[in-house]
Amino acid sequence: MSALPADQSKSDLRAAALAARDALSGEQRAAAALALAARGLPLEIAPGTIISGYSPIRSEIDPVPLMRALGAQGARLALPAVMARGKSLAFRAWSPDDRLMLGPLGILEPSPAAAEIIPDIMLVPLAAFDRLGHRIGYGAGHYDFTLAHLRKVKPITAIGLAFSAQEIEAVPALQHDVRLDYVLTETKVFDFRSS
Repeated sequence: MSALPADQSKSDLRAAALAARDALSGEQRAAAALALAARGLPLEIAPGTIISGYSPIRSEIDPVPLMRALGAQGARLALPAVMARGKSLAFRAWSPDDRLMLGPLGILEPSPAAAEIIPDIMLVPLAAFDRLGHRIGYGAGHYDFTLAHLRKVKPITAIGLAFSAQEIEAVPALQHDVRLDYVLTETKVFDFRSS
């Protein structure tokens, strides 16, 4: 866990956590992604459960090995598509062999022709997290807005994926920040549902 003063700004905390993440070797990143896939999710997945992942950018932990394993268990898979700032992400059906296209932020997304679906479980990328289930993203608020919006439609379990190096002492959470239900790292499962 990074020992950072709690009064640091989110941007300082984000920068420090991203530097710790960036310092990991390619071998450490690959091993962490495989460890997540081998362990799976900490809840039962019924056939047909819709699980959204993400296309990893920068040095994010790669969710694809985990998503392949979940798909093999009968989950329906999806990836997010960025619509516009201040709008909810859209989730489009995806399978690991589908071709992806560059979205407006330069992130790989399914084709707009892919069916839009609402996930039951969202795998969420993050820059940093704490032991209360708060996360720091990249500052655009896409996931906070999307979770708040879609949870009005149906219950959605939000699971952050991260390297253990991204844990920080405390995230300065604001009222609009949405807590995660779990965070999975290569070494640990954090369950925040009862805290």
